[in-house]
Amino acid sequence: MRRLLNTLFVTSEDVYLSLDGENVVVKREQAEAGRFPLHNLDGIVCFSYAGASPALMGACAKRNVALSFCTPRGKFLARTVGSSNGNVLLRREQYRVADDLMGSCRVARYMIFGKLYNSRWSIDRTRRDHKLRIDEVKFQTASDTIKNLLPQVLEETSMESLRGLEGAAASVYFDVFDDMILREKEAFFFHGRNRRPPLDNVNAMLSFAYSLLANDCASALEAVGLDSYVGFMHRDRPGRTSLALDLMEELRPCMADRFVLTLVNNRVMKPEDFQMQDSGAVLLTDEGRKKFLKAWQERKRDTLTHPYLGEKMSWGMIPYVQALLLARYIRGDMDDYPPFLWK
Repeated sequence: MRRLLNTLFVTSEDVYLSLDGENVVVKREQAEAGRFPLHNLDGIVCFSYAGASPALMGACAKRNVALSFCTPRGKFLARTVGSSNGNVLLRREQYRVADDLMGSCRVARYMIFGKLYNSRWSIDRTRRDHKLRIDEVKFQTASDTIKNLLPQVLEETSMESLRGLEGAAASVYFDVFDDMILREKEAFFFHGRNRRPPLDNVNAMLSFAYSLLANDCASALEAVGLDSYVGFMHRDRPGRTSLALDLMEELRPCMADRFVLTLVNNRVMKPEDFQMQDSGAVLLTDEGRKKFLKAWQERKRDTLTHPYLGEKMSWGMIPYVQALLLARYIRGDMDDYPPFLWK
């Protein structure tokens, strides 16, 4: 089991990362702004345009510390990874499954089942905890609609039909998402998903959370020896970590969407943490991004009992555990892939 250490988030756009002995050194205009022991890190996510030294990249690759580069907006750019921890036989089998439509569909339907299950759980949780502040009939109808789609997902053998069921459930889920936002509705509202660029505060947070979750899933898959670029639902595209996007589908409602709702409803994020560009795009400010990342790390340290394994672990371990279960299924050690079902 991979031990969850710390992830270093570099949020300033004008800093450069280098290596000094066994330490990561953060420099701004040639002056040292911070120093962190490399052996304490599980990953580094850099939102700076300045980049990192080849020596640091090599050290991270040697120690299997995932070094990821993103734009200041949070869009993933690239990762440096070391030698794979898996073996060639596992990846060969992954490619066979990915090339087989029935094999891909078999994995995809469990991932989509997990996404729908967790979306419904999020709706039911809001209905249970805030029944006096919402339209309970509307929430009950949405929950029942998604519930009725679940058995259809497990019986489906066509990828296109699976995507259709996923789309239908997403429409129902996002139709009540705005009702799950309970505070400061003038600044925090959801009138539909928009991205590239996000056009409101909630979509800006969702896009940023999805980028972070995709990065965590890609790191987890590489850690167990799988190729994060070859997926089952998301087909191959140059530069896209398709399997990471597959894996994060079941985790979106509980690890990203719910996280964003908590930040708003608990008044962690404020309207002043966002800025609108001339193009209409809405982005997190530097302070807003730092606040968001701090809360993200804290959330990953919270503990839960894994619904399939029955073991207590942190939320940050969930992508790694699911990647491990997926690898075991691909190897033939399990009859089916068990998705993460939030309880």
